[in-house]
Amino acid sequence: MAEPQKNSQFDGPQMRGTHYKRADMAGTNFDGVNLAEAQFYAVLTKARFTDTNLTDAVFDDINLADARFNNVNLSGAVITNANLSRLTISGVTFADSDIKDADLTGMRINGVLVTDLFAVYEQAKT
Repeated sequence: MAEPQKNSQFDGPQMRGTHYKRADMAGTNFDGVNLAEAQFYAVLTKARFTDTNLTDAVFDDINLADARFNNVNLSGAVITNANLSRLTISGVTFADSDIKDADLTGMRINGVLVTDLFAVYEQAKT
């Protein structure tokens, strides 16, 4: 008798490497989808990514305002020229991540304004 097939975490559509160019995908729900190496040049406001594989995905010239990510893998993903307004991040690992040229106005980490953290850091250096 054959063993029952085990579903992977990403057992929805396999859309690996898909290229979304100039797409309006506002409000789209991605649930259990494998989007590894996908390329997004799109509007994804209020999009929902749940149990989604976004390994090595590229998000460029993108609007992710009010988007939600729950149990996603963004390892190796690149996000450039993006609107991430009102983004909430929790329970994540930022190991070996790099944030450059970002407007951090009003951004908080554990309730502390990032601009205040930088000000304290600069004072400690002198």
